[in-house]
Amino acid sequence: MRLSRYFLPVLKETPSEAQIASHRLMLRAGMIKQQSAGIYSWLPLGYRVLRRIEQIVHEEQARAGHIAMLMPTIQSADLWRESGRYDAYGPEMLRIRDRHDRDMLFGPTNEEMITDIFRSHVSSYRDLPMTLYHIQWKFRDEVRPRFGVMRGREFLMKDGYNFDLTYEDAMHAYNRHLVSYLRTYERMGLQAIPMRAESGPIGGDDTHEFLVLAETGESEVFYDSEITELTFGARRIDYDDHAQCRAVLEEFTSRYARTDDTHDEAEFEAQVPQERRRRARGIEVGQIFYFGTKYSEPMGATVVDPDGNRVPVHMGSHGIGVSRLLGAIIEASHDDRGIIWPEGVTPFHVGIVNLKQGDEAADLACEQLYAAVTEAGLEPLYDDTDERAGAKFATMDLIGLPWRITVGPRGLKNGVVELTSRRTGESEEMPPDQAVTRLAQIYAGKL
Repeated sequence: MRLSRYFLPVLKETPSEAQIASHRLMLRAGMIKQQSAGIYSWLPLGYRVLRRIEQIVHEEQARAGHIAMLMPTIQSADLWRESGRYDAYGPEMLRIRDRHDRDMLFGPTNEEMITDIFRSHVSSYRDLPMTLYHIQWKFRDEVRPRFGVMRGREFLMKDGYNFDLTYEDAMHAYNRHLVSYLRTYERMGLQAIPMRAESGPIGGDDTHEFLVLAETGESEVFYDSEITELTFGARRIDYDDHAQCRAVLEEFTSRYARTDDTHDEAEFEAQVPQERRRRARGIEVGQIFYFGTKYSEPMGATVVDPDGNRVPVHMGSHGIGVSRLLGAIIEASHDDRGIIWPEGVTPFHVGIVNLKQGDEAADLACEQLYAAVTEAGLEPLYDDTDERAGAKFATMDLIGLPWRITVGPRGLKNGVVELTSRRTGESEEMPPDQAVTRLAQIYAGKL
């Protein structure tokens, strides 16, 4: 993409309404525009990152054997009355009536609808296990929407639902989801710590939430510092292997990690040596639940078991805040100059900066670099504008592309361009073709 043809409305000044880094930087980098309280338009740069995150989620769900679908945003209140949640959910639910005076709602979650779909089409244990998921816009009428996309009213969410014959099978689905989420977050450059949590309005006995450590987190967290040394890495997981999934779950959950809602100071002190005790703030970016027959029993989602008996299925749900993740990544990865995108979610893989637009040699070198980077399967953002060099560098730092190639007449006389890491600030001069090769190596396995 050439910057002269792109829509990137960057701001020089920080908007007064932005209170945290991700909100400030998303507004300044031209990623979002507020339309009303807690509701945003996603401008091209923000939309690109949103789609990168969404693609990673889809790929990891497919890897775990889960099946994608799409449910509507508007739901019938009758389904929620069947489960008993319509009156219990609270004012966060946006209740509406259609022209025929029927009670409807803008879905905050989809347990009832997916249960209705299941009961309409599945009747035998032979069709189990089954996990269905979708990525869809949700609405929750927050009383005080704030912090940009971190606590908005409209948000993009992945929610998945498993259906199993027995408790043991459902707990394997639970473990499988926890493992797949760890891999998902790590691909985005995040370390998300799984912590025991409260189930809230979703219900159920077993639940873990995933928190990213950041100063602006809404929850206080207490944890064993050894957790931050764990990585998923390149390990290969057979998601059908119950023992293997359980072993990974225990590896990542055996050490103390709690939010302030479930923290026990005496237990913390008893389990964790003083030198490893940590207190910080955390941002929730996902949660998994096992709730058994909470929805299947009242809504009649049953199957015939091997003995010929009709039994309610065991269920769980699993959510990732796709749009919220974007804000969490920025909170965890920025500096005073702007965003620092991890390679896995960056809107463009490299920025190309022409220091002297209109110079024949510089223009030609940039065009050749642009073509070579594209040929390597990467997406460059070429700043071909007539702005001063300082302004070009400031824009690149603000929007946070992980790598920058700087092209200028002086370097070209020596046959080199400059490759710069946004994260470390380190630069290295090298021939243009070598810079392209280096970028291809960096991104190998991350696309």
